[in-house]
Amino acid sequence: MQKQEFYVTAAPGTEEALRDELIELGFAQVRLNRGGIPFFGSLEEGWRACLETRLGQRVMLVLRRYPADSPQQFYEGALKLPWQLYLSPEQSISTAAYVHESRNENPNFIALKLKDAIVDSQRKQWGRRSDVERQDSDLRAFAYWSRGKATVYLDLSGEPLFKRGYRLDGGHAPLKETLAAAVLRMAGWDRKTPLVDPMCGSASLLIEAALWAGNVAPGIRRERFGFERWANFKDAEKEKMAALRGECRRKSSGQHPRITGYDIDPEVLQSAKENARSAGVRLSFKRLPLKELCPEGQRRFLVCNPPYGVRLDADNRLYQELGSAIQRLSGWRCAVLAGNPTCLRNIQLQPQELFKLKNGNIDCQLAVYEVP
Repeated sequence: MQKQEFYVTAAPGTEEALRDELIELGFAQVRLNRGGIPFFGSLEEGWRACLETRLGQRVMLVLRRYPADSPQQFYEGALKLPWQLYLSPEQSISTAAYVHESRNENPNFIALKLKDAIVDSQRKQWGRRSDVERQDSDLRAFAYWSRGKATVYLDLSGEPLFKRGYRLDGGHAPLKETLAAAVLRMAGWDRKTPLVDPMCGSASLLIEAALWAGNVAPGIRRERFGFERWANFKDAEKEKMAALRGECRRKSSGQHPRITGYDIDPEVLQSAKENARSAGVRLSFKRLPLKELCPEGQRRFLVCNPPYGVRLDADNRLYQELGSAIQRLSGWRCAVLAGNPTCLRNIQLQPQELFKLKNGNIDCQLAVYEVP
């Protein structure tokens, strides 16, 4: 099979964790890169990445790289690409672009030039063209233009990969599933130590933990990915994809250590239970104030994403309660994703590790503690 280049996009700060995940999953020629991680393999390996990456936000196929010193050269290079392999005139398209500041061009204009190249290629071959559908297109093309070189990608994912298909209720400020998975990996959870979230919210961290420990492929519930709508995805490809899904199911054990979520809001706990049930994982939930959180003999791993004071009401008192609770948990490992510096100041312990992350447009710090 012909070797292709792929690029898996990452949330800021999670690149190293994503690289490690892709290496563990057996992908070839994985290397660290800002903003995402490239690897090489057959087209089926790209499909597998969509099914198996927990941290990646999108999986992109690198269609071609070529020199381009002007919008016209960008257009002419894109016009030569083999669009007929992936897209028929009956299918819809959408385009997007990122232009490095050195080019001094509007990215929307470059996205338009990419669209023009695609439809002009179609007119030349078939005499008709695809319609543009921004919200739910059959094929999504993306261009990156920087310092005299253009790269054109096709998005294999379709909808972003954080949309696992199990979330029923996200609550007021849900944590994306891809970021939740990154937090667990970066915090050093071993998938064996019992896990506790004292502010579980919609249970994103806990559900992702259970799926990871049970080796349940994160994309297994998706009805279809973007590449399953391409023109070259025919009956033979459908059979291969069905076999990949079957292999993922066979590798899943569904087994995980005890995972417990606490919160003080009964409605939040009910939503968490429903999300866990939808994901097919068995978790424990209980109404418990932070001030009642105490060690239970066995070493446990605490992970939480406290309110940031941006989208939810949060005050110093809540952070003080969290800090006091963590200080009581002697022998535990604790990881806190903090979007408000006041939160970490109230823990009053020196973190063993500290990572800079972003939750949406909010700057966060993931602090990891070994409580003495």
